[in-house]
Amino acid sequence: MANKTDLVTKYGPWAVVTGASSGIGKAFAEQLAEAGVNLVLVARRQAILDQMAQRMTQSHQIKVRVLTADLAQPLAAERVFNETADLDVGLLVASAGFGTSGEFLTNTLEAELNMLDVNCRALLIQSHQFGQRFAKQGRGGMILLSSILAFQGNGNSAHYSATKGYVHQLAEGLAQELGQKGVDVLACAPGPTMTGFADAAGMEMGSGLTPAVVARETLQKLGRRRTVLPGVLSKLISWGSRTLPRPIRVRLFSQIMGGFAKHDATPEPRAQALG
Repeated sequence: MANKTDLVTKYGPWAVVTGASSGIGKAFAEQLAEAGVNLVLVARRQAILDQMAQRMTQSHQIKVRVLTADLAQPLAAERVFNETADLDVGLLVASAGFGTSGEFLTNTLEAELNMLDVNCRALLIQSHQFGQRFAKQGRGGMILLSSILAFQGNGNSAHYSATKGYVHQLAEGLAQELGQKGVDVLACAPGPTMTGFADAAGMEMGSGLTPAVVARETLQKLGRRRTVLPGVLSKLISWGSRTLPRPIRVRLFSQIMGGFAKHDATPEPRAQALG
């Protein structure tokens, strides 16, 4: 992982991490704290964030600000930006996520719209607002959480994959545009990862990456690449499927996602925002 001097010198003393209370977002927050970066922790669960803040300030001698926000709600993303205006923020880790699993038509439209708001709308607002701030100051970095599912459509996660495709292409395009303004943008596309996300989305995970590996490899690649596939498994899945025709890839990943999804005799929609 980049050390304190690297991160603070290049991006500044403060980072904003969304989805910070669990999974990959929490791992990013912990590793940034270890590197001496002051943190703005954003998530829905106040008690967990307060505990994290107390532990990090004591263990790593950093400053921590807690912002409770549900990024599926109107104006939440704007509030995060406005309430950090007094800080020298140079790094945004947009790791808040929302997921559903199973057949598209079995999930409620409300759940799918909430996922769109969290995974795309809130991320777009934050990328635009923090991107402007970073470009104006001539330095900054943004990590946008994509997925290995972003590279083709996938049955049994059709809309989730579509939202991650949006995230990935936005990150790649912004990397080209903002790189000329001193701002590094990186799309992080992990494969199966052992987080609370799978349980919340109604999926069974036998094995996968740890959030710590995802965070560590991503921070190492920030400023060096535009896309990172953390862990050996992510790389094997991606590289192994590249030579397959797109329709076959779609069918293959759809079968994989169908195996992960839990199906009851009377299926119920499963969806939940994390963080």
